[in-house]
Amino acid sequence: MSGGVDSSTVCMLLQEQGYEIEGITMRMWDAPKNFEKYGESLPDYIIDAQNLAKKLNFPHHILDIRDDFKTTVVDYFANEYLNGRTPNPCVVCNRHIKWKYLAEEAQRHNCQYIATGHYAKILHENGHAYIGRGIDRRKDQSYFLWDVSPEILEMAIMPLGDMTKDETKEEATSKGFESLAKKKESMEVCFVDDDYRDFLRQHYSDKLAAIGKGHFVDEEGKKLGEQEGYPFYTIGQRKGLGIALGHPAYVTKINQKKNTVMLGDKSMLETKEMLVENYQIINRADFENPDHVIETQIRYKSHSQRAKIEFVDDEYLIVRFDEPVSAVTPGQSAAFYIGERLLGGGVIADPKALKKAKKWLKKGKEEKEEI
Repeated sequence: MSGGVDSSTVCMLLQEQGYEIEGITMRMWDAPKNFEKYGESLPDYIIDAQNLAKKLNFPHHILDIRDDFKTTVVDYFANEYLNGRTPNPCVVCNRHIKWKYLAEEAQRHNCQYIATGHYAKILHENGHAYIGRGIDRRKDQSYFLWDVSPEILEMAIMPLGDMTKDETKEEATSKGFESLAKKKESMEVCFVDDDYRDFLRQHYSDKLAAIGKGHFVDEEGKKLGEQEGYPFYTIGQRKGLGIALGHPAYVTKINQKKNTVMLGDKSMLETKEMLVENYQIINRADFENPDHVIETQIRYKSHSQRAKIEFVDDEYLIVRFDEPVSAVTPGQSAAFYIGERLLGGGVIADPKALKKAKKWLKKGKEEKEEI
């Protein structure tokens, strides 16, 4: 329970359906914005969740996991930028924090199911539990859930998958919780107030100082001007570069070792191939069926694109798109779908690693041919 309208409405819906509920709120990160109520020792969202539980008359638990969240999610978030990649903290949090602790607490309190306020569905096909897209495509959160373990999905309930955000607010209002429906939504990255660069400056200033300023360069390596340091830039970025070249320029490549940021035109961002690492999929047979049309989504709220998937080994796979895609960004997630069904996903790897993977794949095929 986050204290917001989504998880609160889930509590109301499940009670109506006859479920016995126990609520849990995780205290993950104390940001100043969460202490608007003067003198409170608990963040506002925990107090809001507690109040709802009292009104609906079910037990509520607080789980303080701030240390684990800092190490597992926040440090990962910063280190990815410091390594020249763009992190996806919500995916890491879902796998290693939220759902892990929910499963543990469900077992501890003898609860059979786990329910959340995600705008996604649980689908059961061919003996497997899958995530499905929520019907409200503006709010669909399936992309962030590709790394949740299949075992946990078997326990999951997501009542909002068949509802739009407006319907969720109407449901809360109809039950006398209009203030919840009007409550401001939380940020996409819950621990960052606005600009991630300010967050890095505040919490990782020593590491940024060690990196220092660098240079913008063109495709040939010619210096174009000074930049603030590669962690402050992401692939595909156009605004906020702080340099005027007389024509639109985009970040096309980040070189961590040289502390350079390559700029180029939009066409330089297009590619038809990428390497995905650390993948997790529900059922490999989904990818091996020639009749299946697989689509790949490379960022939140982007359109998924038709692609062919080739497995290199247990860690890497190659995605070949039918049409060029733009701004494939190392560190971001690639999520695989058949229709509305999420098959799994992985982390987009550095383009340099793609060449190595092709060599491994070719070598493997040659060895098989010899046998």
